[in-house]
Amino acid sequence: MSAAIRVASFLGLMLFSMQSWAEYQLDLRPGVTSFSQGAYGIHTLVMWICVVIGIIVFGAMIYSIIMHRKSRGAEAAKFDDNLTVEIVWTVVPFIILGFMAVPATKVLLAMEDVSNSDMSIKVTAYQWKWHYDYNVGENAQDISFFSNLSTPVEEIQNKATKNTNYLLEVDNKVVIPVNKKVRLLFTANDVIHAWWVPAFGVKKDAIPGYINESWVKTDKVGIYRGQCAELCGTNHGFMPIVVEVKSEADYAAWVDGQKQQAVAAAESSSKTWTKDELMDHGKAVYATNCVACHQAGGEGIPNVFPGLKGSAIAIGDVGKHIDVVVNGVSGTAMQAFGAQLNDADLAALVTYERNAWGNDTGDVVQPAAIKAAR
Repeated sequence: MSAAIRVASFLGLMLFSMQSWAEYQLDLRPGVTSFSQGAYGIHTLVMWICVVIGIIVFGAMIYSIIMHRKSRGAEAAKFDDNLTVEIVWTVVPFIILGFMAVPATKVLLAMEDVSNSDMSIKVTAYQWKWHYDYNVGENAQDISFFSNLSTPVEEIQNKATKNTNYLLEVDNKVVIPVNKKVRLLFTANDVIHAWWVPAFGVKKDAIPGYINESWVKTDKVGIYRGQCAELCGTNHGFMPIVVEVKSEADYAAWVDGQKQQAVAAAESSSKTWTKDELMDHGKAVYATNCVACHQAGGEGIPNVFPGLKGSAIAIGDVGKHIDVVVNGVSGTAMQAFGAQLNDADLAALVTYERNAWGNDTGDVVQPAAIKAAR
């Protein structure tokens, strides 16, 4: 069998294989919000207008090429201009643009209309995580949390099979109630990011020192995923967004659960922990907040992020170590975690870093030491 026949056979199998066509899709998703569905409708309208125009234009071209070719004795007409034709090809496109502009303008105005919101969520972007504050201003519910990538490190390092939602999993989902208009306020702590959830039709830049707005309202309960859509640094691909829309009853239960967690976190910062407790908790905190830069084994990324295994920080003066973790290091990628983690989390993290990977300093840092260092 010749090479040409083998290639043709392979292409034929690929083109006609049911498995190949199973994932084949040539359209946008309709979305679950009114303006995302409006954008989908505009896309469909414009596409069909383009199809009709294409058929007319190319049909006229093909007809002219075939019916007025030289071999049939056709001769080109000789004229300089035609006022009627010029008026037609000016007015018709203007009318077509009007058909597209009116619905598009309505959708754009709806996207920016955040009035009469039932609640608000402030979204603050960090390298590389999201922070959410519920109901900023009046009627605040005192719910505030960070949302971090939770995809296992083993999957990222190709040591385990990647699951369906690879790099689209978080430890804390954004939860909103169904059939409620949720106003979203976007800003950033460091560089420009972008909050993007395709199913909502929302893609807004989060810019340091500036507030952008959008809103979400849907009648469809479910989980919707998105990502940071602005190149924001080394771990740009590790900033997923997961929003869960719950029924009003389930949302109210979630709010109560968040308040109970806040009380438990406050109590945990006032107790005395054992070393084993700190190590177990510190390992989890490290895996969520530090592993992307400093790696699972504490070796860091050469010439990018310093290692902690055997480093002067991790085995040196404990006060200096606490200061670096709480206040960060100016001019470097080392963030200040004092505002991101509570006293118990930070105490566990420092204890873990000083006793993991063979560091074995024996130091045990209690939440009270973190509180004193703030």
